[in-house]
Amino acid sequence: MTADATIVSTTDLHRRYGEGPAAVDALAGVSIAVARGGFTAIMGASGSGKSTLMHLMAGLDQPSSGTVSLDGVEISGLDDKRLTKLRRDRVGFVFQAFNLLGVLTAEENVVLPLTIAGRKPDAAWLESLIQTTGLADRRTHRPAELSGGQQQRVAIARALVSRPAVVFADEPTGNLDSAASTDVLGLLRRSVDDFEQTVVMVTHDASAAAYADRLIVLADGRVAHDGAAGSADEIFDVMKAVGS
Repeated sequence: MTADATIVSTTDLHRRYGEGPAAVDALAGVSIAVARGGFTAIMGASGSGKSTLMHLMAGLDQPSSGTVSLDGVEISGLDDKRLTKLRRDRVGFVFQAFNLLGVLTAEENVVLPLTIAGRKPDAAWLESLIQTTGLADRRTHRPAELSGGQQQRVAIARALVSRPAVVFADEPTGNLDSAASTDVLGLLRRSVDDFEQTVVMVTHDASAAAYADRLIVLADGRVAHDGAAGSADEIFDVMKAVGS
């Protein structure tokens, strides 16, 4: 994989919490490279380090040692101000909790990252996102007037509106029923296929991971498997094989 094809990478990444005998190594030397325009799923048992890895890759936490590069910038050594700007400009987030502002409409929530940055949305791009996410008849509704699936679609549109280098999705279907989960995962897949977006998703669900191109499985803070995602049954077999 060439440097130009890699959008985010980690080198010998370690993250230790606590000191002395009580210290816990959430990550113990993780080196991966994520290709631009791909959909990567990260799985692992509870405590395997998958959420820690995502937080470090997204600049939400700092490693104990090792480096993270995002869109050509080594983020491990950035100060808070530059890190905040990089996250705002180059990273999109979709969380299990939708994190929408209740006083804003769906469309206002979508453009919120640009509003905070003092930028106007590209009208054609915004309209494309609204249509693609199926929010055309919900754009003036507030979050309380939307279903869980609709709220997560707003969150996905918000993550995409600034055309980020990477979208990080942390258990994006965790609060959704199966129909809404299928809807949301299909949207993430389309953002890769149609918009050439890069998506990195943490999930515990083999069916969700099957939407990805690549599967990384962590165990005890290390990479236990890295390969093509395959079907949900194939992913389930991989998880059994690595003991997750």
